[in-house]
Amino acid sequence: MTVAAMVENERAAALMNENNAHSRAEAMIRTNNLWKTYIMGDEEIHALRGVTFEIKRNEYVAIIGPSGSGKSTLMNLIGCLDTPSKGDYWLNGKLVSAMDDDELAHIRNKEIGFVFQTFNLLPRASALHNVELPLIYSGMPASDRIERAKQALEAVELTNRMTHKPNELSGGQRQRVAIARALVNNPSIILADEPTGNLDSKTSTEIMQLFEHLHERGNTIILVTHEHDIAAHAHRVVSILDGQISKDERIR
Repeated sequence: MTVAAMVENERAAALMNENNAHSRAEAMIRTNNLWKTYIMGDEEIHALRGVTFEIKRNEYVAIIGPSGSGKSTLMNLIGCLDTPSKGDYWLNGKLVSAMDDDELAHIRNKEIGFVFQTFNLLPRASALHNVELPLIYSGMPASDRIERAKQALEAVELTNRMTHKPNELSGGQRQRVAIARALVNNPSIILADEPTGNLDSKTSTEIMQLFEHLHERGNTIILVTHEHDIAAHAHRVVSILDGQISKDERIR
């Protein structure tokens, strides 16, 4: 090999390393060979089988798959609600497995806002108090908490229902309260698990329009669903089947 060729190869290798470093820096979420295995008696159940992918800041991604595909397991790992049996997960460039309990609690309370299918609202608390709860856990003074909770309810267009309890709200309104609660700590990631599962089609469309608005505002949205029409609202769809990524496509 000539000296010129060697120099060119070194330049190409340096450029590749630089591009890889840039990609890692851009990625908010990065997984490498994630496995999740459950032991059931003498049997091993592999819920995830070597999942490797990235999600960049301000992406709107749907993770879709049938029941038992592993999508909810992947959501729990991304949300730091569970740990992988094998493999690595980096969040904002930090290796999650190297974090202590306090760091993980901080991420679950500050970095990620969770939205669940069943709303998970306190039945005897007003919409305002339900939204305020994460701020109580973080130790924010009462006056600041109330103001922040009001702003979150305003963001989901529910200012006229602040004093109502969950049983006084429609299903769509209850989900809006749950989304406001997810937003109240200004998280960088909204992680939504089947957020329209308990809603009719009209209300589902309204909630998905709200997620689009939140994405336009700058939030990274990760939506877990088994419904193709709901996944179609995202800008990228990652399909999970038998614990592996079967397809990863950008649709807009």
